[in-house]
Amino acid sequence: MVIMKILKGVSLFLIYPLFMLGVGFYTGVKASHFFYPGEPNPVEMNYESADDVSIEQQLLDPMPVTDDFLDYDMAAAEDSQEVAVTAATLCVDTNYVLEEADILNHTVVETSTRLPDRYIGMDREQFLQAMKTYESSPPLSEQERGFVSLEVISFSRERVVVRKNYRFVQPSSSFYLAVYNNEVIVYLEDKETVYIETHIQLDSLPEQLQEQIIEMMWIENEEKLYSFLENYSS
Repeated sequence: MVIMKILKGVSLFLIYPLFMLGVGFYTGVKASHFFYPGEPNPVEMNYESADDVSIEQQLLDPMPVTDDFLDYDMAAAEDSQEVAVTAATLCVDTNYVLEEADILNHTVVETSTRLPDRYIGMDREQFLQAMKTYESSPPLSEQERGFVSLEVISFSRERVVVRKNYRFVQPSSSFYLAVYNNEVIVYLEDKETVYIETHIQLDSLPEQLQEQIIEMMWIENEEKLYSFLENYSS
């Protein structure tokens, strides 16, 4: 009986403090929610997951170099080189190669010279436009040689290659006077190859002579041709 009384006393002694501890803990939690409604409850907070730690670690660790990454770098480098080539401009050191092709005899004569000053500083598009303009309005000296067309074979900062195609003027014993845009021009005896652009206005000539030239007036030799030019050139 004495032992039972002792056990009951001990039980009451332990239960009461535990009960009060539980009540205090519960009251503290409620008070935290009341005074700090937006703050997480320390009791309810969880430790960082393994995934969160791994992501954080990945941010700190250097990015691994993969084959895809290397391929991307190589492609970017090639693109930058292509842009550099596209943006190349001609300079004073550019080698200018001129090919003169005889389209009748199928021969080509190549000469390498210093780049003409008027082309220095041009990029590819500007140079192609300049060549197109030259082809559409070649100098009289080129026409007299039988110039037909022009093409750009290659273009780079170091070397540019231009080909001029000619139907070289063949010796002619007679000529024809004709009219183009109200100006008198001289054809070789094939009636197709322009020999001279005289810049003589057709309407400045006597009316009878105008009619003969419109019908393509024949000049029998070079002596009579230059006699005509001397008489009617201004």
